[in-house]
Order: sequence, then C-alpha cells, then structure tokens
Amino acid sequence: MLHTREVQEEGSTRATPTGAGVDRLLLGGGRRYTRAQVAELSGMPPDRFGRLWHALGFPEAAEDDVVFTDDDVTALRTLADLVDAGFVAPGTEASFARALAQPLARLADWQTALLTGALARDRAGRPDGSHPAPWDVPPTADALLTLLGGVQDYVWRRHLAAGVERAPMAPAAGEVRVLAVGFADLVGYTTRTRGMSGAELGVMVEDFEATAAEVVARGGGQVVKNVGDGVLFTATDPAAAAEIGLSLPERWAAGDRPPLRVGLAHGRVLTRLGDVYSSVVNLASRLTTVARAGSVLVDRELAARLQRHPRYRVVPLQRRSVRGFEDLQPWLVSRRRGDDAQP
Repeated sequence: MLHTREVQEEGSTRATPTGAGVDRLLLGGGRRYTRAQVAELSGMPPDRFGRLWHALGFPEAAEDDVVFTDDDVTALRTLADLVDAGFVAPGTEASFARALAQPLARLADWQTALLTGALARDRAGRPDGSHPAPWDVPPTADALLTLLGGVQDYVWRRHLAAGVERAPMAPAAGEVRVLAVGFADLVGYTTRTRGMSGAELGVMVEDFEATAAEVVARGGGQVVKNVGDGVLFTATDPAAAAEIGLSLPERWAAGDRPPLRVGLAHGRVLTRLGDVYSSVVNLASRLTTVARAGSVLVDRELAARLQRHPRYRVVPLQRRSVRGFEDLQPWLVSRRRGDDAQP
C-alpha cells in the first residue's frame, strides 16, 4: 500500500493514502484547504463549486476535511475563465466538466497500476540502500508521469488537428451534421462470457476494442465510445461506413469469439462534447438488434446512397416492428461479386 499520512487542520484529522512527496507529484502541492476555503479562493459560490466538483467525478468532502490544494483553486478558476471568456456557453459548464472528466477518469483508472508499480520501485530503495523520505518526490513515478504526460499531450493535439480537418468551422457548443452512424454489437456476449475468468474476459474486451479502433480508423471513421459489449462509431462518407461495417465482423471472426453484427443509419445528428445524439443513433442501435450474426443492416437513407455505389449490394428485408420504430425497413448490405450486375 501507499504510505499513509494524516492531514490536520483546526482539529480535523483525515487519513490520506499518499505521502507529501506523492501529493506534490500528483496534486502540485500539499492539501491546505477545506471545501469552503477552496470555493472562496476560486471565487465560486459554494453551490457552483459543488456542482462542478461533482461533475468532474470527485466525491463530496466533509465540511472540515483539509483535502484541497492550490492546483484545485487554479483549476476551478480556469473553468470559470472558460465560461467568462465565452469558450464554454453559460449553463453548459457542468456538461463540459463531465465530458472532460469521464474519459480522463477511465484513463487514470488503468494507469493507476503503472503508477503504483513505479511507486513500489521507489519505495524499494535507492542503489545505495537508502530509502526515500515520505516528503521526497518519488523519482521513478515522476519520470513515468513526465513520459505519460508528453504522450497524452501529443495524442490530444493530434486528435484536435484531425477534428479541425473534419469540421473546421464547428461551433464549440456542438453542431448538426449529416453522418453515418454505426453500432457493432457482440452476439450472445452474456452466454459466451459466463464461464470466463476475469483475465480471459479482459483479454477478449481488449481484443475487441483494439480491433474496432483499428478498423474504424483505417476506414476513415471515428469511434465515439464503447458501449458495454459494443462500439458506436461515425463516418462522413456512406461508402466508408459500409466498408467499416462489413470489415468489422470479418476482422473479428474466430471460433472462440462471439460473432459480431452491425447496424448503420444515415442522417442529421447533433455532435456535442464528443458524443452524438438524434433518432439516427437510435435507429442504428435498433437495426443491430434485428441483425443476424455476421451481417450488416442499414436504414433506407443509407441504402439509397449505397445502391448507387458499384462496390456494394443492398437487399430489402422484411419490415420489422421494434421499440421506437413501428415499421422499420432494414436493408442487408454486402460487397458485390464480379458477376453481380451494376446498379
């Protein structure tokens, strides 16, 4: 376990799982303030501070807990500055904070094992046999965070560049765009994974996410998010969406894996804070639920565009009634063979 110290301030004592050196490394300094003090120093009313703190994914601190740092004050002021400068629309700051925090929390969750391993190496002692004091910044962990920070900053900026290329004039609050939206879903996931160990399940999930990310990226699409045993993606080009949809089950197929099915729909969607919203998203999801294993179903709008494409063949299937769509017309898409007639 990490070194444990106690924070004391005006009679309050609370155990924290880090030493002073780790606090300096991760939090920029010691824990100095209560929640009332950090709200006052950041210039925020207590209710606004609480709303943003929870939106960032952090738990409530007791009134007299001394757990906040100077970096907390600076970060909260910066969030307020983003709103005051007009970069974040008034009334959406909590949504902005949630959208920022959720992927970073997931990133931090898996990186915790890397960090605890580095801290264990630091606690094991120096080559001369001496051990670091609790207030020393752990050098191995410091080097790890420096490397991770550099890579993460590069990836973030590269994705920003790609986003600007896709939509150079996109407004900050979101935009309505015409996109193909796809869901790829593992068939029989619960049954197939019931007897798996945690390690086996972890390997399969990692393989699925890696396969989906590679196929979508190669096809010119974008992974929006992983949703349980599936993945949600978008593409600006209908043919690219079809190729991604057809390639995913092919690349994933193996005897020991649950098969994959895909639903695709095309139309106007709202892109906001890294997510997509509209009935088109729901339609793609419903198409997935009626698709057979290994197949790709598309809606009428996408079928109409693919019918004019020489590479793909679309065939109407029996109409279905699903939740939210009483008379759903699915179309089965496949690649044309050499002897298929041109449209």
